[in-house]
Amino acid sequence: MAKRIDVSGLNVYYGAFRAVEDVSMTIEPRSVTAFIGPSGCGKSTYLRALNRMHEVIPGTRVEGKVLLDDQDIYAANVDPVAVRGQIGMVFQRPNPFPTMSIYDNVIAGVRLNGRRMPKAELDALVERALRGANLWNEVKDRLNRPGAGLSGGQQQRLCIARAIAVRPDVLLMDEPCSALDPISTLAIEDLIAELKTEYTIVIVTHNMQQAARVSETTAFFNLSAPGKGGMLVEMGDTNKIFTNPDKKDTENYITGRFG
Repeated sequence: MAKRIDVSGLNVYYGAFRAVEDVSMTIEPRSVTAFIGPSGCGKSTYLRALNRMHEVIPGTRVEGKVLLDDQDIYAANVDPVAVRGQIGMVFQRPNPFPTMSIYDNVIAGVRLNGRRMPKAELDALVERALRGANLWNEVKDRLNRPGAGLSGGQQQRLCIARAIAVRPDVLLMDEPCSALDPISTLAIEDLIAELKTEYTIVIVTHNMQQAARVSETTAFFNLSAPGKGGMLVEMGDTNKIFTNPDKKDTENYITGRFG
C-alpha cells in the first residue's frame, strides 16, 4: 500500500557539519518524485534520512520530522529496521549478495525480518517479486545460480526484486541507473513507470533527462553557500520545473550554467 511522506524541518548532521538544512516537503503516493542538483548538495544524504539508512554512519543525527502517512519514523518507540522494511532502498551500484543464489537474494530481506514461510509460499514470493522487477522470464530457469553472475542491469533489477519482496510502501532509489548501459537504463525506467502504480517512489538522479522522463514531481537541491550543506531550492510539477521554474538557480542548473 503506497503511502505519503511528509517531511518538516529536516536537518541532517555529520558530527558538527549540517549536510542538509531545514528541508520540508510532501512526497505523494503512487507517483515518482525526482531529486536533482549538483554533486555534494545533500540529495543522497536526505534520501537516506527518509528511511533512517544514514544512521549506519557513526556521528550522524537528525532534527525534524518524517511522517509516513501519520507515523513518525523517528519516534522513540520506532525500530529503524522496521522502517527500512516499509521504506525500501535501491542503491547506485547493484549490490546482490555475491555468495547467494538469485532465489536467496530475493528472500534475503524476508529472512532478515525473521519471517518463517513454507517453501511453496517462498517460491510464490520469489516469482511475484521477480515478475514485479521484470526479471522472471530471464532467470526462472537458473534461480539457484549466483546473483553476481547476472549482467549489471539484471543485478539492479534483482536488487529491486529484493526490495519489493518485503512489500514496502515506499521505494527509494539512489541513482539506480548511473552504473548501467543505456539499454539497461531504459529497462529500469520502464520498470519504475510500472512500479509507481503500487509504490511511492523517490529517485535521486544526475541525469536531468531521466528526471524529466520518469517523474511527476521534481525537487531541486543546491548548496546553501560554499562550504555549507544542501538545501531544497524548489519543488513542483516536473514539467514546470523544467520549462518555467520559479527560482533563477533552478533555471541556471537546468540550462547547464552550473552543476
